[in-house]
Amino acid sequence: MTFNKLMAPVAAVVASLAVAGVAQAEPAAAKAAVDAAKAQGIVGEQSDGFLGFVNAGAASAEVRAAVSEINAGRRQLYAQAATQNGVSPAAAGASAFRTVVQGRLRPGDFYQNAGGAWVKK
Repeated sequence: MTFNKLMAPVAAVVASLAVAGVAQAEPAAAKAAVDAAKAQGIVGEQSDGFLGFVNAGAASAEVRAAVSEINAGRRQLYAQAATQNGVSPAAAGASAFRTVVQGRLRPGDFYQNAGGAWVKK
């Protein structure tokens, strides 16, 4: 069985949990702070499914707290998906990045490529 076929159920569960739990994973105030930081090139999407700092030195305390809050919500979603699919939370997070997060990136957003380098879409 190929990796993609193995991870398809994980992606489906993560996507459904993400849609159902978007309020839990991304509270409105935190999402607004992160969206603004993404637009400024301060925050980006890591290939492990979590938010990361493209320019950590430019991140305010508010942005750091917002990233932490959203990542905590994502961590819970990935743990649920992992449990339901018998994979690790890391595998669920990576699958979510490839199947959900990458498709939602907007022009100008930063993300990590397979090598871990930050790339602007």
